[in-house]
Amino acid sequence: MSPRREWEPRPARERRGRALAELDPLERAIEQSLRPQRLADFVGQDQLKAQLGVVLEAARARGEPPDHLLFAGPPGLGKTSLAFVVANELGAGVRTSSGPALARTGDLAALLADLHGGEVLFIDEIHRLARPVEELLYGAMEDFRVDLVIGKGPGARSVRLDIPRFTLVGATTRVGLVAAPLRDRFGYHYRLDYYSDHDLEQVVERTARTLGVAVSPDAAKEIAQRSRGTPRLANRLLRRVRDYAQVHGDGTVDLAIAKRALELFGVDALGLDRVDLEILRVLCERFPGRPVGLSTLAVSVRENAGTIEEVYEPFLIQRGLLERTPRGRLATGRAYLHLGLPLPGDDARHGAPVGG
Repeated sequence: MSPRREWEPRPARERRGRALAELDPLERAIEQSLRPQRLADFVGQDQLKAQLGVVLEAARARGEPPDHLLFAGPPGLGKTSLAFVVANELGAGVRTSSGPALARTGDLAALLADLHGGEVLFIDEIHRLARPVEELLYGAMEDFRVDLVIGKGPGARSVRLDIPRFTLVGATTRVGLVAAPLRDRFGYHYRLDYYSDHDLEQVVERTARTLGVAVSPDAAKEIAQRSRGTPRLANRLLRRVRDYAQVHGDGTVDLAIAKRALELFGVDALGLDRVDLEILRVLCERFPGRPVGLSTLAVSVRENAGTIEEVYEPFLIQRGLLERTPRGRLATGRAYLHLGLPLPGDDARHGAPVGG
């Protein structure tokens, strides 16, 4: 299998190289080992695995790269891992970049010119591509060639660059911002959903085996229930619980250790962290029963509005703690019960919305 190669603008490559050099080799190996290598190792998302398995198997039988793939969904659900799984299943190399890193058409052209036949090109946050870069990508995806304009004014000339067949894997947290012409050029797109507690238990147990940590079934279940439906967070919480068990125990993670550790690190029984709880307290205590605009909510909790909308709100809505209405954000009765607060009266529930 060809080695993984990454492409970034030179300053980013240099900074990344220095950062990696400072990491302990064992730590780098652990980070890489937590990522599933094959589709069979990927936990959860059963429908996705079944569909993707057919796409990859058919491509292998034809001896050609599969259609371009687009994965959408909240952060931490495995979109990047899937790009590497696709490359491993195809026995191909993988290049990685991101929408913001490809700021100019020359950046994309240089990346495409350096591809080898059959490689996987992974672009994270693909909805953030600049429009000229996105338009250059259209020809690469459809015809495996790009037309570049070199120079300016009367002396400008057009150069056609042929590139080898490749598979583009795009990832986005906001599929609605992916331009329709770009979205339509993907042969397969799938939205990843939050994981069930049962699937997250399997993630915790798999990671524990990789890290060599003894975790009881009850502890794995507790960590899974507080992981916000997100494998990335489940792995992070397990590592923090492991640290606590080493300092305050014999290294074994049981239910009591897991609960004490998660309480210390500010993760409550529903998986809510400090910002989640602050959002609910603003809605329930400062504006009880009244819809609150996103900008007002963001200022109240001292957090970016985009982060609230993309990271915190989806989980709170999924847990039935928050409603997104045309007039603003509104806490549900379950949110008041979770905070131990009385439900607002009818007068409050019919109050005017707050902010924009």
